Amino acid sequence: MNHLINQIDIYQSPIKLKEPFVISLGAMYHAQNVIVIIHTNQGITGFGECSPFMTINGESMETCFIVGQYLAQVLKGKNPENIEECTHAMDKTIYGNSSIKSAFDMALYDISAQKAGVPLYQFLGGQNNKEMQIDYTVSLSNPEKMAADAKRIVDNGFEIVKVKLGHSKEQDVESIKKIREAIGPKIPIRLDANQGWKTEEALDILKALTPYKIQHCEEPIPRWDYMALPEIRRFSPIPIMADETCCDHIDAKRLIDLYACDLINIKLSKSGGIFKALKIVEIAKAAKMHIQVGGFLETRLGFTAAAHFALSSKNIVYFDFDTPLMMEEDPVEGGILYGEKGKITITDTPGLGASINEDFLLGLKKISV
Repeated sequence: MNHLINQIDIYQSPIKLKEPFVISLGAMYHAQNVIVIIHTNQGITGFGECSPFMTINGESMETCFIVGQYLAQVLKGKNPENIEECTHAMDKTIYGNSSIKSAFDMALYDISAQKAGVPLYQFLGGQNNKEMQIDYTVSLSNPEKMAADAKRIVDNGFEIVKVKLGHSKEQDVESIKKIREAIGPKIPIRLDANQGWKTEEALDILKALTPYKIQHCEEPIPRWDYMALPEIRRFSPIPIMADETCCDHIDAKRLIDLYACDLINIKLSKSGGIFKALKIVEIAKAAKMHIQVGGFLETRLGFTAAAHFALSSKNIVYFDFDTPLMMEEDPVEGGILYGEKGKITITDTPGLGASINEDFLLGLKKISV
């Protein structure tokens, strides 16, 4: 019997955060996610999730819900194991919309790995043999609150702190100074300016932050001004990680060819899913460049897929999977587990090994195709 998709369910899934998540692009009070569940005629069900971010990928929960219906109509009747064909079909249907496409991609990989009888990381050619220790993020605020938040994070057992920046030079430097004083000299600090610094001031800020032992800095300047990144990277004492400027493998090649970054941050919702993210990995691997895998405001479902993907390559060495811990509820069954010191574990269940609680789904807006 041919393996075919026979039904696709799409859900709007807003989840309240325990406290606002604030970056230079704005504040978030809820995760505004979309869940995609693909059913096949062989009784296999695949789960996917995306977390659209309007100011980064130009999508919202509402647009993903609508575009997802077009994608579902195109994929219905196709072989879910032919992920390349399904990807091309989605791209022919609509340009961009990488976030909602990634939810479908995730569900397709879940189905394919289940059919193969192996956990997704193994299906991707990886091994569950490396430690994945996550950071925990300090939201943008005043220096005193940011320092207090960082200390609380460390007191709760996390050993890596990520800090959102994007204010003025004076305030950002003061924030990092106070954070370093609060958490001591040994805890690694990672920065993310989310495009918040003016191009002409970014290098001065990076140099001013050097005494505080910074591991790396994500996206220091506006994404459209990427041609200025090579000079910033060349003279910056802090390694530069590309995030918003690197959505897909084409972006990755351009940035690497320009010597515009030291590191790349892959998010499945930026790349359009695992299929295209694997292409970024190959390009970074050829350049001997290390990778971080992160996300937006996905639940443990989305980050379970990210963790499986992170096990697929030795070049992936940084893991930014903290946002499920910021949510008021956890609707995921199975999936990654958060342990002491921010270390995560993943099961060997075939496929993703994660699903969404049925009672939670009953309360969501849904459409079936």
